[in-house]
Amino acid sequence: MTDLFSYLKERPYPGRGILLGATPAGKAVCAYFIMGRSENSRNRVFEKTDDGIRTRAWDESKMTDPSLIIYHPVRRLADGTLIVTNGDQTDTVRDFLAQGKGWLEALCSRTFEPDAPNWTPRVSGLMQPCGSHLLSILRAQGGKPDCCERFFYTYDAATPGVGHFISTYEGFGSPLPSYHGEPVAAQVPDLDARALAQAVWDALDKDNRVSLYVCVDGNEVIINKHGGEDETK
Repeated sequence: MTDLFSYLKERPYPGRGILLGATPAGKAVCAYFIMGRSENSRNRVFEKTDDGIRTRAWDESKMTDPSLIIYHPVRRLADGTLIVTNGDQTDTVRDFLAQGKGWLEALCSRTFEPDAPNWTPRVSGLMQPCGSHLLSILRAQGGKPDCCERFFYTYDAATPGVGHFISTYEGFGSPLPSYHGEPVAAQVPDLDARALAQAVWDALDKDNRVSLYVCVDGNEVIINKHGGEDETK
């Protein structure tokens, strides 16, 4: 398995990333981070909501275009299901599930982001209370907007000490290169939410990291480049 912290340190710009899995003790783990290059992207923080988190502008006067950067990355349903994504497809998945429809059907109604020339992939995750989890990436085939590729990955149980990680980009480039391949199988250490959040945060590039959310066994920690750290339970 991959050492997640080394993996992140070797990649100064994975963009947005999702980790789902379990600690060696079998505790459910979710982590989601955002990075940014532009002032608009970096001018964000994560903020706790009743059912998860949302992004908001740190300095409202500097916000130029909220369309692809203000959304609810995490929503938790009444049955404990956790949805985490890098865009407003969080709400698409939630709404489809509420209508008795499925995860695949929800994401087949969406495509990559309309941010030419990058066509940023939409990455999404879903974790059930039992530990099973799903990951998906919707990306432009060959980096062109003519065709949307949709990939879905199903893990029917949470293996202790194992997580699966996926991100939007492979690194820097012009345009930014989309993530390719299956989600990375990564070691999940036996850490509480605060310690895991700090370890992930420290592994992210200092110039590009913006915000991080970590949940371990229901305990949540948010770290923002602007505003510091917040821990809730």
